[in-house]
Amino acid sequence: MAKINKDMTVLEALQVNPDIAGILMQEGMHCIFCGAAAGESLQEAGYVHGIGDEQMNNMIDRINDFLSSQPEQAAAQQ
Repeated sequence: MAKINKDMTVLEALQVNPDIAGILMQEGMHCIFCGAAAGESLQEAGYVHGIGDEQMNNMIDRINDFLSSQPEQAAAQQ
């Protein structure tokens, strides 16, 4: 199972599973369509959008819980 962390760029996280965009947007991170998404880590983007460390950790946990509930994508692509 793929996991994300706060040091990944927004784009890297979305490449793991584009469906996490909904969670990011619920948290106020509408930067998924921004050019900075390729260069800013989730942590950096969070700071820009007023998301502190605790809220960021909770969001990462939510995303990883979501990812763990999804079928393995690699098997579906083969």
